[in-house]
Amino acid sequence: MRAQTRQGLRSSTRQQGGRRRRAVSAAAAVAIGVMTLGALAPPAASDSAASAAAAARPDAVQRAMNTLVRDDGMPAVLASVQDRNGRTRSYTAGVGDLTTGSKVPRDGQVRIGSNTKAFTAVVVLQLVGEGKIGLDATVDTYLPGLVRGKGIDGRRITVRQLLQHTSGLPEYGIHVDDDEIRNRYFEPRELLDIALRYKADAAPGKKWGYSNTNYVLAGLIVQKVTGRPLAEEMDRRIIKRIGLRHTYFPTPGEMTIREPHPHGYHRNPANTPLRDFTEMDPSAGWAAGQLISTNSDLNRFFTALLAGRLLPAAQLAEMRTTVPAGTSGLRYGLGLTSRPLSCGGVYWGHGGDIAGYETRGGVTDDGRAANVAVTNIPTDEAATQHVKDAVDRALCG
Repeated sequence: MRAQTRQGLRSSTRQQGGRRRRAVSAAAAVAIGVMTLGALAPPAASDSAASAAAAARPDAVQRAMNTLVRDDGMPAVLASVQDRNGRTRSYTAGVGDLTTGSKVPRDGQVRIGSNTKAFTAVVVLQLVGEGKIGLDATVDTYLPGLVRGKGIDGRRITVRQLLQHTSGLPEYGIHVDDDEIRNRYFEPRELLDIALRYKADAAPGKKWGYSNTNYVLAGLIVQKVTGRPLAEEMDRRIIKRIGLRHTYFPTPGEMTIREPHPHGYHRNPANTPLRDFTEMDPSAGWAAGQLISTNSDLNRFFTALLAGRLLPAAQLAEMRTTVPAGTSGLRYGLGLTSRPLSCGGVYWGHGGDIAGYETRGGVTDDGRAANVAVTNIPTDEAATQHVKDAVDRALCG
């Protein structure tokens, strides 16, 4: 979501000022530095003491994760890193439950927020490839008369503009309270109705502006064209197709996370205590943010996507055609972002926030992949940067 939206549904583009260190619980402090897979082997008996000390030192990814727990107060951090040869390491830091001090489950499930947009965009683009949706067709072609408001007209907004956030549609998330989001089931049309109470942010095609409303409409178009629920299309076309064993779209009313997972925590306003937000109704995210997955499944998804296993070449090229999104080097395509790396080049992914969890990561064109999840949305610039740093170190290591 954009900077002014509520934390529970914010996007990978969020930037907030201010630097502040938060206290870490005793349990979290004890657990800093745990790496669950890929630990360095102990040195041979003939090695020097210096070699032994170097072997025991955490690598750059683990150090970045430790910083997030120690300095930024993240209850838990999880990461999955895949090198060019397909070798994978899974990392953890912190604790899975602040009350019990339990371990962070290796590659545990988390709510992946706006990464869901990439899945929705893939389904739309598959339908484009099948000739069932036109990228430059208007919203009214599929949902006649539905999108009308102050400066808003579905006859002037294209499918491409929805997927690229250049429609000018207002954001609905800033008008819904966190606790309402947590406990209430929203029909997709309700989310759209909330947005349409407000005037357009811009004329269609005039500027880039992140809005979850775009993807609610994209999901409604999928359902209209296919005659099937979005969740079923996503499951059939993506999740089962590439074998994402730990990824699913929660059913209506499903507030828990099915497999081993760290607890997710949320604070709003930023200076209030953390609250356990693990159980929540994710329907306010729907096509824009409802999925649950793991870091390794996200790596598998984005790797398959960039390798051309989910889209024809023409549609993948459209997805990778980007526009500037902010001032940090981020560029936005059709449900896919690119970010520069410190070691050169870019990585492709999305990222997502939903109350309790933030995920960041993606893949490079030469086959590296990394995703990092934290169990509290960062509320200051330093913590936000440290999450990005962890991804950068994983992909540049």
